[in-house]
Amino acid sequence: MPKNKPAKFSGNDNAAPASTQSGASIDAWWWLAHKGTTASFLCISLFALLIRSAVSLYPYSGAGTPPKFGDFEAQRHWMEITTNLPTIDWYRNGTYNDLTYWGLDYPPLTAYQSYIHGIFLQMFNPESVSLLSSRGHESYLGKSLMRWTVLSSDALIFFPAAFFFVLVYHKTRNGSSKSEVAWHIAMILLNPCLILIDHGHFQMSAYFAPAFFSHLLGKCLRQKSPILAVLKLGIAVIVTFVIVWWPYLHSLDDFLMVLSRLAPFERGIYEDYVANFWCTTSILIKWKKLFTTPSLRSLSLAATVLASLPSMVQQILSPSNEGFLYGLLNSSMAFYMFSFQVHEKSILMPFLSATLLALKIPNHFNHLTYYALFSMFPLLCRDKLLLPYLTLHLLFTVIYHSHENHHAKQKTKASSFSFTNFPGYVFLRRTHFFISLVLHAVYLTIQPPQKYPFLFEALIMILCFSYFIMFTLHTNYTQWTLSSHFRSGEKEKKQI
Repeated sequence: MPKNKPAKFSGNDNAAPASTQSGASIDAWWWLAHKGTTASFLCISLFALLIRSAVSLYPYSGAGTPPKFGDFEAQRHWMEITTNLPTIDWYRNGTYNDLTYWGLDYPPLTAYQSYIHGIFLQMFNPESVSLLSSRGHESYLGKSLMRWTVLSSDALIFFPAAFFFVLVYHKTRNGSSKSEVAWHIAMILLNPCLILIDHGHFQMSAYFAPAFFSHLLGKCLRQKSPILAVLKLGIAVIVTFVIVWWPYLHSLDDFLMVLSRLAPFERGIYEDYVANFWCTTSILIKWKKLFTTPSLRSLSLAATVLASLPSMVQQILSPSNEGFLYGLLNSSMAFYMFSFQVHEKSILMPFLSATLLALKIPNHFNHLTYYALFSMFPLLCRDKLLLPYLTLHLLFTVIYHSHENHHAKQKTKASSFSFTNFPGYVFLRRTHFFISLVLHAVYLTIQPPQKYPFLFEALIMILCFSYFIMFTLHTNYTQWTLSSHFRSGEKEKKQI
């Protein structure tokens, strides 16, 4: 009996389902895959919200640890400030806004979101955002409402954006099966790193600016009137900027005041043990002792620009939808690796971009997920999120391997050049993995030497950094191969 072909993605939720195979060969994704994209998305979304709700029952950053508590308190405090003070005073130090106590240091768009959430808290629990007296507020109702602000943001903003992306991506992608669509939705919405940070640790997140700039510029330069297209793009960017920043554009001092809050150079080039270039190499090169803050600021800027440049040039010369997705990944990775004052949580930015490419680079995405999670392992342990860490990692692994046929297919389509093709790569990857398992156990069971209290954090950082470097080289090269494929295709068309 001939085998049935998997149902293809058509964007039509009323398409008749293909017949199923019998016995053990039934696809684990059959029900979702054959119910249509909208039904699949809704089912996975409900499950994703359930998982987020379960994780939110665990402790959060800074729970019960005065005087400054943690990131949870920072988010609450921003709601307190934005709902009680005039907009112009949100970033200004004063009697009612002590910037040393979780002063607002995110752009105005984030502040507006805090304001909207703060209004919500004021309606149901005004004590949780009352000016000054609400510091350290940790009532059950207040904490529940705070959790709901994150859940609602996911449901109203992140989930619809993911749905729209999946629809557009798979309509322009030849040969997508409904099973692949369902798997891709799950990879985005059940992203363990985002769930643990947004709903466990509690943090809401200019890393993507180079990718947008280079892709849109490349598109404009290919128009019939490139100068006019660039002019229109510039006007759109300026108008958007003016609308968002309007309260702070009435004086140069106000504008510079906000900028100074967004660039916390006084904190130093890194904090804690982040698996990026500056923190990892500081084991050998004492950057903070050898260079002044202005010098490090210049070095960091130069390194970030240079790391972003290959990806930007590729999109200016040969813009494409797939290249843009790689551009988002490579640009955000460049910022994570080389920009000033990076946190462990900043790995979420390139990781989120990687989820969009999960079908193109499934094996690398699997490894990135593992090391991105592992790089935040000490942070999550401090917040008592070990059980959610292990559970979500297991859930991700089960869902990831539910679509093994596609992963095998993608291996045959891999680029001829890749660090995965280097002799000994498999041995190196397995060695990395074994060391990481040992470090998990060591971190949880053994006390570090008194002379080196952060020895295990440093070892975790080095291991994750080494993988991030290899991953970055691979994705930058892969983005450039898109240009060669594009040019070879054009040559073939001309010959025909």
